[in-house]
Amino acid sequence: MFRVLTGAAIFGIGVFVVLAGSLSDARTQTSEAQGLEAWNTAFEVFSHARCVNCHVPDDNKPRWSGPSYEGRGPYHGMGVVADATRSKAAGLSCATCHRASNMPFPRGAPGAPNWVLAPVEMVWWDQSSTQICEQIKDPERNGGKSVEQVAQHVVDDPLVLWGWSPGPGREPAPHSAEEVKTALLTWQNAGTPCPAAD
Repeated sequence: MFRVLTGAAIFGIGVFVVLAGSLSDARTQTSEAQGLEAWNTAFEVFSHARCVNCHVPDDNKPRWSGPSYEGRGPYHGMGVVADATRSKAAGLSCATCHRASNMPFPRGAPGAPNWVLAPVEMVWWDQSSTQICEQIKDPERNGGKSVEQVAQHVVDDPLVLWGWSPGPGREPAPHSAEEVKTALLTWQNAGTPCPAAD
């Protein structure tokens, strides 16, 4: 009986070592160049108007940038400026106009659950690829998340997902949520490299 258990234990340890080695090899097989390529995919999304219009600096002014607005921006119409909570303007919640779903006609107010500006430490407006890259992997500026949690957030959060379903007349973000998740995980496996600053 002892010999059988010992043999099973040795076999189990061997399988573990092989699996651990395979996982380690998979992680090390992602080169820095592949990581930077994956990051570029994520950056194409994070720098798109569907994202940067709400990832604004501490002026608290949501933007209307990109081809969907035909030069009517760059700032939100009606002179909207959010207060310090970044969820209200002039005492009215953003959700007063931005309901839980898009209005079904061109130029109607877009909508998704929990419509707010992103926290100011997550500013992406007018930021370089290097700056956003460093921000995304910094838990103090990404909502306290690991890269895996950021990747999962992309496919789980309804407000983030709105970027690919922005309603009539608006250009959606490029790629897809799943493609961005995969890109972020590939980027992580490469050691989260960031492009050199300009």
